Amino acid sequence: MEEIGLIHYLSVGAALFGLGLFTVMTRKNAVGILLGVELILNAAALNFVAFEHFVAGGVSGQVFTVFIIVLAASEAAIALAIVLQVYRHHRSIMADELTSLKN
Repeated sequence: MEEIGLIHYLSVGAALFGLGLFTVMTRKNAVGILLGVELILNAAALNFVAFEHFVAGGVSGQVFTVFIIVLAASEAAIALAIVLQVYRHHRSIMADELTSLKN
């Protein structure tokens, strides 16, 4: 049985990044776009941990990953609060319908 190496983790990270990018580019719903951004951030965190484990051998990758997780959580909370306020004002969360900043 083959051991799981760096290339396997990087492949999963690339797949997550590609799926997140595809989601951001194709979704018109603001919550769907937010989920795509979260996938991209998770792909970056996975790559940091993989490089730290297989290349560096320290804890810097884990520190960056914790920072990314905290950043993603705060970004999600703020973005969902903004989406909720936009829905209350416009009665829609479709990104292509929200083109004006006034009214």
